[in-house]
Amino acid sequence: MAEAQPDTFIAHLEELRRTLLACLASWALALPAGLALAPWTVSALLRWSCPASLSTLHYFSPLEVFVVHLRMGCVIAAVLCYPYAMHRIWRFLRPALYDNERQSLRVWIVYSSVLFLAGGAFCIATILPILMQFSASFATPRITPVIGIAQFMSLAGALILAFGVMFQTPIAVCALVRFGVISVEKLKQSRPYMLIVILIVAAILTPPDVLSQIMLALPTWLLFEVGIFLASRTRPAQQLGEQHPPDEPRAKLIEPPRPQPADDDTNGTDDTMLSFYEQESSRTAKE
Repeated sequence: MAEAQPDTFIAHLEELRRTLLACLASWALALPAGLALAPWTVSALLRWSCPASLSTLHYFSPLEVFVVHLRMGCVIAAVLCYPYAMHRIWRFLRPALYDNERQSLRVWIVYSSVLFLAGGAFCIATILPILMQFSASFATPRITPVIGIAQFMSLAGALILAFGVMFQTPIAVCALVRFGVISVEKLKQSRPYMLIVILIVAAILTPPDVLSQIMLALPTWLLFEVGIFLASRTRPAQQLGEQHPPDEPRAKLIEPPRPQPADDDTNGTDDTMLSFYEQESSRTAKE
């Protein structure tokens, strides 16, 4: 049941400000650990992703490596403070939600986080090595690849983010069906159009090469099919609402009967007695 809060709009803004400041403070506290882990993370990513012919990368400005480590440290700090930040955001949103909404939102957050991490891990484990091997295959005795560390990290970051976002496809499909925006039948009928949309989005999220676009579009299409399969077992919110209405106060759902004024009861009794006397008088006159 939604908790009634007498707070004003300004009080809610103040609570939101405290929540955002707490999230920012947690990120700042995690930043030293992120900066300490950044060099090791960059080296591990290079060892895993780059083939032997590209085992050595280069930097072309004095501060390029420092900037790369700084960016990686910020990302690691964001990952480390993510659980606490989500906890604070959940505390801010919780009073405004009903019990069934709280349960649904918790499930969506967990699944979304797991899918995002799965997308990033899939990109690091398979896509980046294949892409770097494909890039190294163009090398010849007269053509030597010289790749900068900043360029590689920008490519890796863009691909990891793109795969994490596109792995949210099952969540998006189930949400559309859950809230009645579209039906499963229409999703099945719109498969050709969705393929075009997936290719366009993959082209926007990935670097400007066909290989990375195809490597992102194929798993996204499979996830779209998984989303349709899961959505076919999801009932729309209207049907769930009919069976399990939200836990609202009964005073809002059913108005109690209004008591009749005492004068109305007295008048009703007097009218009944008067009608009875008239009937008796009429019967006596007939006799």
